[in-house]
Amino acid sequence: MEKTPLSDEKLLEQIAAGDTDALGQLASRYESMVLSLAYRHTQQWADAEDIAQEAFIRVFTSAARYKGQSGFKTWLYRIVINLCMDHHRKKKPAASLEAVTADFISQSEPDCLEVSETAEIIRKAISQLPERQKIALILHRYEHLSHAEISDATGWSQSAVESLLVRAYGNLRKTLGKFLK
Repeated sequence: MEKTPLSDEKLLEQIAAGDTDALGQLASRYESMVLSLAYRHTQQWADAEDIAQEAFIRVFTSAARYKGQSGFKTWLYRIVINLCMDHHRKKKPAASLEAVTADFISQSEPDCLEVSETAEIIRKAISQLPERQKIALILHRYEHLSHAEISDATGWSQSAVESLLVRAYGNLRKTLGKFLK
């Protein structure tokens, strides 16, 4: 007879009491989501892994302060987003989209699939968005969060999230229009 998995909140109670096995269970439950979000933001696996590790360290050290006002997943999103924003502030500015795209295309093998070139151009365009637009877009488009869930995860008002998404998609249309005709 299989045991019913413990809820996230129950695991957090155990983590607050110092149970590292409970942290391991939560980490295995959410590791993929955390890595995916961090990678989409940083575009570097090493940086994404560092952010994921730090996120779970923060879960461990902050579990006793978790109030349950939002769901655990929302709380975890907020931790990861804050770490991504900290990471962005510490990094040098990226090269311009045009320079990156030209460099990518010049280094591509002639037989590269057009689809992968397009995906790379889109990825670079997203990385060039202002920080808050990029976070809103990643959470909406790739993590499939609603406007309300993004608002909960970031602490931004729902109208701010909607405005950020409108501007992000508009900026992408402008930037990508010349590449995707």
